[in-house]
Amino acid sequence: MSRYTGPKCRKCRQYGMVLCGKPTNKCAWERRKSPPGDKSPMSQRRRPSEYGMQLKEKQKARFMYGIVEKQFRNYFKKAIIKSGVSGDNLMSLLEHRLDNVIYRLGFADTRQQARQVINHGHIRVNDIKVSSPSYQIKIGEKISWTEKSKKSKLLNIIKAESGKNAIVPNWLKIDTSNSIGEAVASPNAEDFDPNIDRMQIIEYYSR
Repeated sequence: MSRYTGPKCRKCRQYGMVLCGKPTNKCAWERRKSPPGDKSPMSQRRRPSEYGMQLKEKQKARFMYGIVEKQFRNYFKKAIIKSGVSGDNLMSLLEHRLDNVIYRLGFADTRQQARQVINHGHIRVNDIKVSSPSYQIKIGEKISWTEKSKKSKLLNIIKAESGKNAIVPNWLKIDTSNSIGEAVASPNAEDFDPNIDRMQIIEYYSR
């Protein structure tokens, strides 16, 4: 399955939460809290099956992080062989993706924009240019902009705090004046989105 390229907020309305990463006042879900499609009485949606609920949780996480099915399944395979709770391991792997870290640090307004910034060669990890959005950030690694990018308008996102600067999670640290971020720990269960049922995802792939 290829990456979804349609209207982002359509998925937010379909799954009943903000998945696009936009500020809440800019997401269509906040304006129209109803799923897309036919609203006639004849089109009343049935109660989802157990499989349907598991699929929904998996799709919510997949669309939130903007990855394809093959990538998501590979993350699941890595999560179940690690020690600890498989659901937490899965979310931790997703949170450690470079594009997500860029988004969490407030270097981009959305994860999609973060991927674009990385693909265009604007980001360095420990002073080495990295162009792979799926790169797994390790504890102690520092994320910064290239020298050329520091002179561009990209840093206006940080200065204007239009990204996520105000709510950087505890496992990340940011030096706003120098536009440098660092992973100081691994995310724990409290850092994961409470609207995603991690165990349902594990059960979906364990069928």
